[in-house]
Amino acid sequence: MSRFAAYVERNQAFAATDAKSHVPEIPFIPFKQTFVITCLDPRVEPAAVLGVELGEAIVLRNVGGRVTPATLQDVAWISHLHEAKTPDADWFDLVVIHHTDCGSALFADDELRGEFTDRRGYDDATVAALAVLDPAATVREDVDRLRAFPGLSSRVEVSGYMYDLATGLLTEVAAAETATT
Repeated sequence: MSRFAAYVERNQAFAATDAKSHVPEIPFIPFKQTFVITCLDPRVEPAAVLGVELGEAIVLRNVGGRVTPATLQDVAWISHLHEAKTPDADWFDLVVIHHTDCGSALFADDELRGEFTDRRGYDDATVAALAVLDPAATVREDVDRLRAFPGLSSRVEVSGYMYDLATGLLTEVAAAETATT
């Protein structure tokens, strides 16, 4: 039996409830008007750490929670859908969360990163820039990148937080401001 079998059983229990009926009618407009970009580290699960419930927020997770070109494309698409399909709806808060003890810090290991980039054909400098060594600094960097991104509506407020794995607390490092585009 696979390790995933337990999740299939949990899914069957979920499907037997009415929770799936309590989701937004429009898929890209979450109930709480929130879009979270954070790390894929299982220690930073938004449902547990933030109490995010089904339908409340868009959650985009990647290595380090970094704002990459793919992240910007996703943000641009959601922003476009919002403008085109629901222009009069409330606009969402876009929140970047990086955390302490992030595994992406291993991107700073020249040898390990070099083996990875050589084998996979990735640009070494681009991958090195993904390392989260100082989460407060990288959050500010990514928030600035989002605020300057022309694909983001100027009606979206962008903020950033650092999550401390030891204390379980969020600390604001970039207060909510609208995009500068």
